[in-house]
Amino acid sequence: MPLILLVVVFYFLLIRPQRKRQQEQAQMQSSLTPGTSVMTTTGLFATVSAVQDDDVILEIAPGVETRWTKAAIGRVLTPVEEETVDNGEGVRDTVTDETVIDTPEHRGDEGSTNQKS
Repeated sequence: MPLILLVVVFYFLLIRPQRKRQQEQAQMQSSLTPGTSVMTTTGLFATVSAVQDDDVILEIAPGVETRWTKAAIGRVLTPVEEETVDNGEGVRDTVTDETVIDTPEHRGDEGSTNQKS
């Protein structure tokens, strides 16, 4: 009885989720079309230029194309829309994920503590 319970737990915790990930990966790879932005499993960002059987042609820079297998595509990138917020004065500001550091040291200004006499 404990051995059967161990096999059932092993199936639900390891085998079933892995099969689901494999099916999602295969579905993503079969849905690749030209113009899709992708990231390879090695971290290369590119745009799909053509799809040929089990291969894809990726454009990594304007005029620079390389051939990859579909299995090397790690994920499809979706464009992120900018979020706008109302700042309370009727003016809408665009919010991005960039961090702006506005200190004298980062602006190149000399702060009061860095001034020499």
